[in-house]
Amino acid sequence: MTNIVFFISGSEIAVVFFIVLLIFGADKVPEIARTLGKTIKSIREATDDIKYEITKESYKVKDTGVDLKNEVKQQAKSLEKEGQSLKEDIEEKIGPIKRQF
Repeated sequence: MTNIVFFISGSEIAVVFFIVLLIFGADKVPEIARTLGKTIKSIREATDDIKYEITKESYKVKDTGVDLKNEVKQQAKSLEKEGQSLKEDIEEKIGPIKRQF
C-alpha cells in the first residue's frame, strides 16, 4: 500500500530531513521523531474513539425503531396546522378593525 504524504516526493523529504538535521543536530532528531510519532498515535487513537462513539450512538438510534425523519415531518405538519388556525383567528379579529380605518 503506497501512501503519498501531501504529494511530497522522496527527494523533497530528503531535503526536509537534511534541514532538520542541520537545525536540531543528530542527537535531537530521534527524540523529535519519537515525540512526533507519539503525537500522531494519540491523535489517531482519539479520532478512532470519536468514530466508535458516533457509530455506537447511530446504532442505538436505529435500534429504538423511531423514524426520526417521519417524526419531524409529523411535528412540522402539526405546527403548520396550528399556525394556520392562529393566522385565521388573528385575521378574523383584525378584519373589522382594518375596515374601520
